Amino acid sequence: MNLVNCNKAIKEICRYLDGELDEGLKTTLETHLTYCNHCSAVYDSTRKTIQLYCDGKVFSLPDEVHTRLHDALKRKLQRGV
Repeated sequence: MNLVNCNKAIKEICRYLDGELDEGLKTTLETHLTYCNHCSAVYDSTRKTIQLYCDGKVFSLPDEVHTRLHDALKRKLQRGV
């Protein structure tokens, strides 16, 4: 898979964090993250969220914040980031 846009990169971030990407795709994604501030921020946020969850420190978001975050992510993915 040749990552040519942010939408494709964002879809692979979780698999990247789980160590599920082949070397070629891993290298391509890492290069994209080096040059794309937006995707790098998504990667950092996702990684930190996983770390918090794995540390056993679960923080519940207020319903309003959860809904706004979910809606914002959906809009960005629909727009192709």
